Amino acid sequence: MNKSVFTEKYTRFRRLLIEIRQSSKLTQVQVAQRLHKPQSFVSKYERGERRLDVVEFLEVAKALEVNPSELLTQLDRPTVEQGSTTLGEF
Repeated sequence: MNKSVFTEKYTRFRRLLIEIRQSSKLTQVQVAQRLHKPQSFVSKYERGERRLDVVEFLEVAKALEVNPSELLTQLDRPTVEQGSTTLGEF
């Protein structure tokens, strides 16, 4: 079994977080400030160098002003194009 940061689903998760941040017109610095973390924290989870645990994921979702349940539902939907994430209701 692969470590989850290297799975296709985790890659989609990271891309979804990036797309949500960008569509909200937020920089990594702004998200980091909302989280009271350094900008490198955001950079590392977006690049897959660092995994988010459940508590951190909930904090990131709050910082992005997105419902964590909806984000996970979106992640579980099949993509239209391989490697592309559709934000739907976000």
